[in-house]
Amino acid sequence: QVQLVESGGGLVQAGGSLRLSCAASTRTFSTNTMGWFRQAPGKEREFVAAIRWSGGATVYADSVKGRFTISRDNAKRAVYLQMNSLKPEDTAVYYCAARAPYYPTSYHSSNYDSWGQGTQVTVSS
Repeated sequence: QVQLVESGGGLVQAGGSLRLSCAASTRTFSTNTMGWFRQAPGKEREFVAAIRWSGGATVYADSVKGRFTISRDNAKRAVYLQMNSLKPEDTAVYYCAARAPYYPTSYHSSNYDSWGQGTQVTVSS
């Protein structure tokens, strides 16, 4: 499994921006499709965005499309989530996740094998 460490969460006012980072331990990072998920209190974990291991194709949840951008830097073994125009409903713990090597993007958390510890994002109104 891949060890993942998220950072960059915090408190921000509605309309503001945050950039989350996720550092991966594996040397084979370039072969892992990466995803971001989030979980709000009392709710199930939900998909936010994913980026494919090859070619960098991205997919997003409808709720964040046009506001969030996922990217990766294979040389740094890192994946990022740029979050703009934040809303109070974006408040959640955000998790970074990795699929096994060579798998495509997926919306389903069960398809991801490794998870970070999460970082809290709070958006005030």
